[in-house]
Amino acid sequence: MSDLDAALAAKMARIALGHVVREYPHKLDHVLLGDDDARTPGELHPVFFGSFDWHSCVHGWWSLLTLHRLFPNPEIQRLAEATFTPDKIAVERAYLQRELSGPFERPYGWAWLLYLHLEATRHPERWGAELEPLARAFAERLRAFLPLLTYPIRVGTHFNTAFALILSLEWAEMFDEQLADLVRARARDWYGGDRDCQAWEPGGDEFLSPALIEAVAMKRTHPALFPIWFEQFLPRIAEREPATLFTPATVSDRSDGKIAHLDGLNLSRAWCWRELGFPEHAKTHLDAALPHLAGDYMGEHWLQSFALLALLAGTD
Repeated sequence: MSDLDAALAAKMARIALGHVVREYPHKLDHVLLGDDDARTPGELHPVFFGSFDWHSCVHGWWSLLTLHRLFPNPEIQRLAEATFTPDKIAVERAYLQRELSGPFERPYGWAWLLYLHLEATRHPERWGAELEPLARAFAERLRAFLPLLTYPIRVGTHFNTAFALILSLEWAEMFDEQLADLVRARARDWYGGDRDCQAWEPGGDEFLSPALIEAVAMKRTHPALFPIWFEQFLPRIAEREPATLFTPATVSDRSDGKIAHLDGLNLSRAWCWRELGFPEHAKTHLDAALPHLAGDYMGEHWLQSFALLALLAGTD
C-alpha cells in the first residue's frame, strides 16, 4: 500500500517545481572541444537544464509527472506543456550527436530518461510522443553498450549497472522487446552466479545499495529463478545478516553533496526492501530519510525521486 497522500504529494511537487527550472548552481557533463563549446546549461539543454545536473532534472520531471498523474496539479501541467515541445527536445537529441558525447550520462541518465518517457506515455497529452525520439536514441545507445560491458559496475552511485537495468527493463518491455531480452540476458550473465553477498556497504557517498539493487534487478529480470537465487545470495537474511543492510546510514552533513547521497541510500534501500517483500525493513529506512527531502539544495534537487520509488513500491 502506498504511503503517499495528497499533502505529501503537494509538498514533493513544490520541491520538484522549485528545482527543475533552477539553472544554477549547475554541474555539467559536457566535453569542450573549443571556446565556442563554453555555453550555459539552458543553451545546451533547453529541457533538462535545472536541478543541478542533467540526470537529476530528468528524474525530477519523472517525479512531477508521476505526482501529476496521481494528484493532478495545474502548475505541473502548465510547466510540462511549455517544456516538452518538439523544438526543445530536438536540441536535446542533437546534443547526442556531438563529438565525444558517447558516454554522456551513461548509464544512469539513460535509464532515467527511458523511465521518464514511460511515465509520460501514461498521460493523455503528447508528452510521451514528443519524448519518444529522445528515448529511442538512448535505447539505441544502451543496446550497443550492454554487450561491450564485460563486467558489471557494482558501485552504489550513478554508474551502477543493476539500477540502470531495472529502469530500462520496464521501458523495454513496452517499447523494445529485443532490448528487454538483452537486459535479461546480461543480468543473468553478470549476477546469476553470485552467492553469499557480504554487503560491504555503505560507502561514504553511495545512494544505492549494491547488494539490494542487484537483488531487485534479478527479481525483475528472472522472477522464476529469483527465489532460489535470493536464498543463496543472502543466505542469512532471517538472522538479519549482513547487519549493515538493516541499519540506516548516518548522514553527517547534508550540505555536502556527496555525504547527502546517504539520505538517498536510505530511500533506495526502502524501495528495494519493499520490492523484495520486507516492508518492516523498508519502514526503518524510510523513516530515517523522509524528513530530509527539503532543507538543503544538495538533497532537494533529487531526493524526492527516490522517495517516490519507495512510497509507490508494490502499487500499480
